Amino acid sequence: MTSTPWHAAMITPEEDFDGAPLLRKEFTLEEGHGAVVKATLRATALGVYEAFINGAPVGPDVLSPGWSSYEWRLRYRSYDVTALIKPTSVIGVELGNGWYRGRLAWHGLSNLYGNELGFFGQLDIEFADGHVQTVASDPSWQAGPSATIFNDLYDGQTIDARRLQAGWAEPGFASGTDWTGVRELAFDGGRLAEPVGPPVVRAGVVRPVKVFTSPGGKTLVDFGQNLVGWLRFSVQGEAGRAVTVRHAEVLEDGELGVRPLRSAKATDTFILSGGRDTFEPTKTFHGFRYAEITGWPGTLMPNDLEAVVVHSDLERIGSFECSNDLVNQLHRNIVWGLRGNFLDLPTDCPQRDERLGWTGDIAVFAPTAAYLYDVKGFLQDWLLDLAAEQKAQDGLVPITVPDALKYCPQPPEFPAPESSALWSEASVWVPWALWEAYGDHSVLENQYESMAAHTRRVEGLLSPAGLWDSGFQFGDWLDPDAAPDQPWAAKADTAVVATACMYRTARLTAQAAGLLGKHDDEAHFNALADRVRNAFAEHYVAADGTIRSDCTTVYALAIAFDVLLTPELRDFAGNRLAELVRANGYRVSTGFAGTPFITHALTDTGHVDEAYRLLLEEGCPSWLYPVTMGATTVWERWDSMLPDGSINPGEMTSFNHYALGAVADWMHKAIGGIRPLAPGYASVLIHPQPGEGIDWARTSLKTPHGEVRVSWTSDGGEFRLEATVPDGVAADVVLPDGARHSVEGGTYSFGAPLTLGVATGA
Repeated sequence: MTSTPWHAAMITPEEDFDGAPLLRKEFTLEEGHGAVVKATLRATALGVYEAFINGAPVGPDVLSPGWSSYEWRLRYRSYDVTALIKPTSVIGVELGNGWYRGRLAWHGLSNLYGNELGFFGQLDIEFADGHVQTVASDPSWQAGPSATIFNDLYDGQTIDARRLQAGWAEPGFASGTDWTGVRELAFDGGRLAEPVGPPVVRAGVVRPVKVFTSPGGKTLVDFGQNLVGWLRFSVQGEAGRAVTVRHAEVLEDGELGVRPLRSAKATDTFILSGGRDTFEPTKTFHGFRYAEITGWPGTLMPNDLEAVVVHSDLERIGSFECSNDLVNQLHRNIVWGLRGNFLDLPTDCPQRDERLGWTGDIAVFAPTAAYLYDVKGFLQDWLLDLAAEQKAQDGLVPITVPDALKYCPQPPEFPAPESSALWSEASVWVPWALWEAYGDHSVLENQYESMAAHTRRVEGLLSPAGLWDSGFQFGDWLDPDAAPDQPWAAKADTAVVATACMYRTARLTAQAAGLLGKHDDEAHFNALADRVRNAFAEHYVAADGTIRSDCTTVYALAIAFDVLLTPELRDFAGNRLAELVRANGYRVSTGFAGTPFITHALTDTGHVDEAYRLLLEEGCPSWLYPVTMGATTVWERWDSMLPDGSINPGEMTSFNHYALGAVADWMHKAIGGIRPLAPGYASVLIHPQPGEGIDWARTSLKTPHGEVRVSWTSDGGEFRLEATVPDGVAADVVLPDGARHSVEGGTYSFGAPLTLGVATGA
């Protein structure tokens, strides 16, 4: 929490002004103190805000302060506004409903956190003589109407350009009778927190690739990329004309495919003033590739508008490319899926009436995310909310963070909330992924209490035998063999999945305890892990090595989590997993639990050929099937769109879900060949494992110690590798023939004979 000395109050307009009020405060610099040397604005809101000084934006961020667990953490942003200060200045603020008061989840409920918008801000101006003048939000501010007459993150924004008030955030503005005062709201300043993660920003622009007419006569715009953000354009037409924009990710029968949005309207409306109007709906966001536009004056041309891409301001640090164009497109889809769903917090999807911070998705995707982008601050910020929600719920890690669902009716198909395997595991798996990726000890220090609390809670849920075999579990969610309306009906026994997850969690918590010097906890959690592992062996592994439910997911988890007791059982599991993969024609047979780990499990048990063929399969279900169908992001279901071009009839048919894109972690490590041997890549394993269907690959990663680069080619039975290692970093290089080399700091080239389909362990 912050130690900033605050003089501000949380203020709200005396009138609601359609849920998008303007606030302003005009002031004059105090005289006799010399020049202004520094001016800092700190701001936050109940809702979302955009702040201006003398009409200029104070920063590049949008949708601030974002969505946190408002009950305990309300983040504020700080801006250096020195260059904007004049002798007479105005602080102007636009408010919107955002996550605080807008609609959340699929229950149709709004106002989950409160029914009044608020702004809390303080401008501190430091003069040459050290004097500080403070201008803070208080009852002296004014409030008035904006051009926005409706705003909701799910349903869209309506802007009436006829209501624009030019100069409202500049000195000398004459507010009319439609402006009112403000009043204070009761507010606990102890909730104020400086953000750990980056702000949401406009991260780029995508231009239309085509404007066309649908079979039903609608004007459609194709941006060529499924993205998250909004449209921006200038237009002129008669006053009062409405230009309406509907958004969707796909087409069905040539028309906008809106059924996957469920109740989200995803519709923006712009009412023209009669002059030249510029519109940008910054109080909503949409997941879309296509836009349907009605009411446009004249003929719409591709250069008339642009899509603004919006997500958290993250640095790209990892790259991957190979000889297979479909795999490259899959990797691009995974990157775009991350971009669309890393909008202030890691969400499941960005388009329908959900957009929640589902813990299961990020639990399995965190290693991939941490390679592609620097997400340490982003995910640490989210983990603070996870810990706050968990502490308030007696150690329970909810399935979404922030936990909006606790305010919503419990669906009949799910019992009362309880710890959920893989989902609640985010409390342990995400900090561990950040520790491995960045080597920052503070991540474990900050999250250890949360990690241990979750592990102890599940310890209390185990049966006397040591199994996690009671209560509702999502299990191998969205198994491709499950019926569209029964996503929980997986082949994998839920207790087998849960118990395997608990073993991994207990072992990781023990390792974290050891790193932090908590040796009593380390011993306790190691003993717990041993108990769970022995119970798994006794109750779920038959004498011949068969694991209960005998499907790909249970073998993948058992191998990846190292839950099996002997090398012989591990070998059997690897062989059985490969056999099942071959028997299924190399089509995917795993859901959310098994998919992130199956290619790792195959490769680590010597079945590189099966892993490659599984990745490269194009028939449905597979990773490449959506690519062959024109996907530009990863889908929620393997068959979100059916081969005939129709949308899957299930309710969960998002076309932008990153969870199944967790396979990129294997692509980076096994195809690209870069793995950490020590946290933060203080030492590195370079071990590409080539397979049929890919003739070359190159990958790079900006680590805390410098950039690691690997490229390799295979041709005519010869394998050639080039690797660059940062100064001071030791690397073990393993070639396909098993030859090993130890190198440090520099660029190196190696050659070796290549026999595909044969794996050599690292």
